[in-house]
Amino acid sequence: MADNNTSDTLSVAVLGTGIMGAAMARNLARAGLDVRAWNRTRARAEPLAADGARVTDTPAEAVDGADVVLTMLLDGPAVLDAMRQAAPHLAAGTLWLQMSTVGPAALEPLARFAAEQGLGFVDAPVLGTKAPAEKGQLTVLAAGAPALRERAGRVFDIVGGRTRWVGEDASGGAASRLKLVVNSWVMTVISGTGETLGLAKGLGVDPREFLGAVAGGSLDMPYLRMKSEMILSGELAPSFTVSAARKDLRLITEAAEAAGVRTDLAAAAGERFRRAEEQGHGGEDGAAAYFASFDG
Repeated sequence: MADNNTSDTLSVAVLGTGIMGAAMARNLARAGLDVRAWNRTRARAEPLAADGARVTDTPAEAVDGADVVLTMLLDGPAVLDAMRQAAPHLAAGTLWLQMSTVGPAALEPLARFAAEQGLGFVDAPVLGTKAPAEKGQLTVLAAGAPALRERAGRVFDIVGGRTRWVGEDASGGAASRLKLVVNSWVMTVISGTGETLGLAKGLGVDPREFLGAVAGGSLDMPYLRMKSEMILSGELAPSFTVSAARKDLRLITEAAEAAGVRTDLAAAAGERFRRAEEQGHGGEDGAAAYFASFDG
C-alpha cells in the first residue's frame, strides 16, 4: 500500500471516466476520498473537478501516491495499456481494483502484470448501468484474497449497494466469468425487446398493445419496459452503449467457444448490434439495436 501516514483519507486513482467510471469517481469524491481521475480524452474527466477530484494528464500522475487504483475502461487491452503507462509510479502493495468487463482470457495478462508489480489484485466487474452507478447502487462481483477485502470494501461500499465475493483468487477469473453469464442474459433481453418491437411495427401492431398483453404476468419485467420506453420515445441517451454491448457479446461468444458451449442467441445478438453500429447507433443506448430490425 502506498505511504499514507499523514492522513486517514483513502486516495483512489480512477483510470477511465466514461459513463460508469465518472459516476464512480464522483461518488468516491463526494464521500470524502482523495480522488485522482484520468481519461484518455481529458475533457471527459474535467467535470469531475467540480466534485473535488484532481484530473490528471497521465495514468502515472494519477496513481502517484495512491492507495488504490480503480480501472474502468473498455476492455482488457485498454486496461493493460493504462496500467503500463502508470507503472513508473505504482508502489508495491497498492491495491488494484479491476472493475472493467474484460472477460477471462484478457484477465490473465492483467493478473501477471499485477504480480510483476507486487500489487494487491482484485477482479471486480460490476452489474448495473448509468443510473445505479450514479446512485452508488451497483452490484460488485469480486474475487480476491481475503486479506484485501477490507480495503477493497471501503471503495465497494461507496460505488455499490451490494458486493458478492465469488472467489479468493482474482486470477482464476470467477468474477469475470460470472459477469459474462449475467451479461448474456442482459443481451438476450435487450435483443429480444428490440426484435419484438420491430416485429410489432412490421405487422402493424401497436407495441403498447404488446406491453399491455404481458403486463403483470410472468412474461413481464421492468427491464423490458425500460428498454421499450426508450425505443418508443426515441430517448436513447446511453446507459450502456451499442458499441459496448457488441464488445461484451464478443467476449461472451469467445469464452463460450473456448468452453465448448454453443451460444446461438449471443452470436445472433452480436450480429444485430453490429448492424446497429454500422447504421450509426454505436454511441446510443443498447436499446438502439432495435434499428437492426430494419434495413438502412
